[in-house]
Amino acid sequence: MIISKSFNSWLIEPNILNDLTPFEEDKIFREAIVNSLIHREYSNAYVAKMVIGKDKVVFENANRPHNYGEIDPNNFEPFPKNPTISKLFREIGLADELGSGVKNMYKYSKLYGGSDPKLVEEDIFRTTVLLQSDTPQATEQVTEQVIKKFCSKPKSTTEIMEHLGLKHREHFRSSILKPLLEKGVLMLTIPNKPNSPKQRYITKR
Repeated sequence: MIISKSFNSWLIEPNILNDLTPFEEDKIFREAIVNSLIHREYSNAYVAKMVIGKDKVVFENANRPHNYGEIDPNNFEPFPKNPTISKLFREIGLADELGSGVKNMYKYSKLYGGSDPKLVEEDIFRTTVLLQSDTPQATEQVTEQVIKKFCSKPKSTTEIMEHLGLKHREHFRSSILKPLLEKGVLMLTIPNKPNSPKQRYITKR
């Protein structure tokens, strides 16, 4: 697989699946690369690519189409192209059940760029992720909007983290939850007992 940026190309190091970015929100890239490895048509010599542009990232991969055209996540039937490889990735914790890749691409793309990805299945499978901005501030703004919408009804810390695809509780509490409480974006449902196990968070109206 090749990553292309401007006129430079690099081979992906083995640990890139775990170290692509420092932010949990950026799992979109790991998800796209894992999907490429699992669903690739290995009899085709076409080189898999991750092309980084100013406003988008495009993933290209050799494919054996089950259907042709843009994938609609609401009307999508998953098809196992490489069952043995899929099983391996599930066993090492880099993949979930069949069809989860498309769902995760839509989930993480919203967090990263604020919009849905474009998945087009042809002889070359193309995934396009739009970039809202390359600044941390933009990523924070997108995350804030996602949380505000999700917390229209009271949610626990665990529920919010699961919705965002986050696992590191302390990072979430200090870097995301606390700033939103201080800014008045969220409010406590039990304000006099902030550490209550029954504590929930709701968007301030």
